[in-house]
Amino acid sequence: MNPESNLSRFVTIVVTSVVTVIITLGVMVLAPRYLPQQISDKNQLTTTQADAGIGGNAEAIPDMVDRVSDAVVSVIATADVPVVEEYFEEYNPWGRFFGDGFGLSIPRQRQIGTEKQEVGGGTGFFVSNDGYIVTNRHVVDAENVEYSVVTNDGETFPVTVIAKDSALDIGILKVDADQQFPFLAFGDSKDVRLGETAVAIGNVLAQFPNSVSVGVISGLSRDIVAGDNAGSVESLEGVIQTDAAINRGNSGGPLLNLAGEVIGVNVAVAGNGENIGFALPASSVASAYESVKKHGAIIRPFIGVRYLQLDETIARRNNVDRNYGVLVVRGSSQEELAVVPGSPADKAGIVENDIILEIESKKLDGAQSFASMIRDYAVGDTITLKVLHDGEEKEVVVKLEKAPAV
Repeated sequence: MNPESNLSRFVTIVVTSVVTVIITLGVMVLAPRYLPQQISDKNQLTTTQADAGIGGNAEAIPDMVDRVSDAVVSVIATADVPVVEEYFEEYNPWGRFFGDGFGLSIPRQRQIGTEKQEVGGGTGFFVSNDGYIVTNRHVVDAENVEYSVVTNDGETFPVTVIAKDSALDIGILKVDADQQFPFLAFGDSKDVRLGETAVAIGNVLAQFPNSVSVGVISGLSRDIVAGDNAGSVESLEGVIQTDAAINRGNSGGPLLNLAGEVIGVNVAVAGNGENIGFALPASSVASAYESVKKHGAIIRPFIGVRYLQLDETIARRNNVDRNYGVLVVRGSSQEELAVVPGSPADKAGIVENDIILEIESKKLDGAQSFASMIRDYAVGDTITLKVLHDGEEKEVVVKLEKAPAV
């Protein structure tokens, strides 16, 4: 065999081995960063609203935290991970010329089996004494992964993922255990006010459990597009903004008021700002949980229209004589009809270019999206809409139906 050919083969093997090791180490280092690591929060049973804020009664927040801690859990994701051993392969392309003493030992790796390892984590909180837990969907959305929860006293329970919401980042879990659990009560997120105290408690960075951060509600009814390092993105409407520190590891835990009630579920943080975090409003989360309790799945109400929120600018540019309400319009393709055939809106006589002005006497001025307002109702509810049709206002009664599977 040609010595030069042997040398070329040897160099190729060494380079390939080095690249393989680098890639392997890269995956080992980067993979955990792409997995959701949410905040663990402590929750409470119901209590009365404390009359104190950041500058008020110094005992209000510590007392509340003491009450709620046992209702918050850490969500742990485990998976079968390859076990790799390193060995050395003897390589001596010059043996025929110089004998065995000139060989090289090339480092190699090989899989020798698998073992269960923790590959991600997050937070959840009990919402019933029989073991139902709320978290974020992205905390429990991985494939080929087993989930468990760890309570505040260190006890571990396997959990079943009961439901995941396709429209909101909500996951519902269930502990199957013959015992009663402390749980948190939902507050009314519609009563949340700018500037009121907000408390987040959680497993910050999936390393520091029971960390408490305190701030205020800094924004309401925000519409955001949230993404992760894996490239997944989702649009979230009507979320609550807070400056309470929400770090990697906070999603899935509750955002609390001073009464210890859940006013939101932490879901996202602005990566290009400081202390700008977001939480799903409690009303939407509570509705999803109640649906699971009743139907075994998250059932959302459906009206069946595509729409554009009107404002002063859009109305002026399109010569529309209303600067509020939602205009029933087609989507970007021919298949995206303005009104879904056979939908509740279609049955009620709503047509393309109608403007829905009010829902149950609530003006559609953009403060809350039409979609989120519909989600406040249940399947089977009958609602009254005020609609502008061909220049005339009229009332339309619509019976909401179950949203089709996505």
